[in-house]
Amino acid sequence: MRFLLALAVILGLSNPVCAQEATGIITIENSAQQDADIANRIREILSELGNYDDVSVIVNEGVVTLRGTTTSTIEALALEPLAARVEGVVTVRNNVTETTDIGDRLNPALTRFQSRWDQFVIFLPLALIAGLAFAVIVFFGMSIARWQRPWERLAPNSFMADIYRQLFRLVFVVLGIVVALDILNATALLSTILGAAGIIGLAIGFAVRDTVENFIASVMLSFRQPFRPNDTVEINGDRGKVIRLTSRATILLSFDGNHIRIPNATVFKSRIINYSQHAERRFLFTIMVDRESDLQATRQLVEETVQGLPFVLAEPAAQTWIEALHPAGVELVVTGWVDQNATSIVRAKGEALRQVKLAVRSAGVVMPDATQAITLTRHVDVGPPDAHESTQVEAVEASDDAALQRIVDAERDVTANEDLLSDSAANE
Repeated sequence: MRFLLALAVILGLSNPVCAQEATGIITIENSAQQDADIANRIREILSELGNYDDVSVIVNEGVVTLRGTTTSTIEALALEPLAARVEGVVTVRNNVTETTDIGDRLNPALTRFQSRWDQFVIFLPLALIAGLAFAVIVFFGMSIARWQRPWERLAPNSFMADIYRQLFRLVFVVLGIVVALDILNATALLSTILGAAGIIGLAIGFAVRDTVENFIASVMLSFRQPFRPNDTVEINGDRGKVIRLTSRATILLSFDGNHIRIPNATVFKSRIINYSQHAERRFLFTIMVDRESDLQATRQLVEETVQGLPFVLAEPAAQTWIEALHPAGVELVVTGWVDQNATSIVRAKGEALRQVKLAVRSAGVVMPDATQAITLTRHVDVGPPDAHESTQVEAVEASDDAALQRIVDAERDVTANEDLLSDSAANE
């Protein structure tokens, strides 16, 4: 063991280079020229960086000593790792402190302010040119958007015309921003702006989802127009005449004279029955006749009676069929068609029912009554049933519908600007 240790010592003494590589950090050579080179190199670096005019550098035996003051503690602490990176430095003694002179500490801030002011002065003419280009483009777009004729021709109503105008303005605003940023050589900001706008738009969309849905439904209904003013419709169980379609709701006038306001989102998703789409409309009612009656003759009598009424159309023809057998009698279904523009559908149905009852009873057909009642009266000779009832057919003009139509027209005249419906637009 002693032999091995002695051998290692001999080898180490005979090869000093290997010994140095074994330690690997501090050389055994001492050079004053190297110390001077290290000091000069550090001074050149500090001079290039600036803000280190009061810092002195002394190098002895590879040890760097820094003394003096700086304007901030951060600058002082940055000196030690900077000096340690210079080749040949053994260690660094950082004795630099932050200066207490207010003037020296304010000088960097004043320098930065002066630099930014100089940049602003240089940037200002370019910014004015970019702003002028943006203003010219936006003004041109706004001027075209104010025109009435092209937008009214393109849009089915004033609501859609306003939407077209807003979209046209938005396009020119975005174009103006792109041109202005291109002049400033800052088009990279456009993607950031658009991304932020997209995120904000998404958040707003979730917050006002119902309002957005209602607005989109209004746009779609104004294009599709499943009904027109004064049409009789049934929407989601509500029946009435259409007054107007606004950007928020569809307004109906019920047959009781009440206003019905239905949100457009509901209208767009609901089943819509338009009774006014075609002039021909069918009425239907049922009657009960005795089981022992001649059903074929009775059915033919009822059908001929309805068809013979002056307000009933020849085509489609009136029909009567046996619907069901009940304990009280046989149920017959009676239908007829009228022109609802000239005839009140409810009054036509009532008059047809009255004439059928008179015809059936005149033919001796019994119309059973399932109810039982006990009536105590004195005997009075009043003649056979229906003897005093007139058989003359009453007029059933559409007077009720005409009155409602006048109400609708009056309200539409007052709120013409809010209506998205058009009589000339094609229906869906």
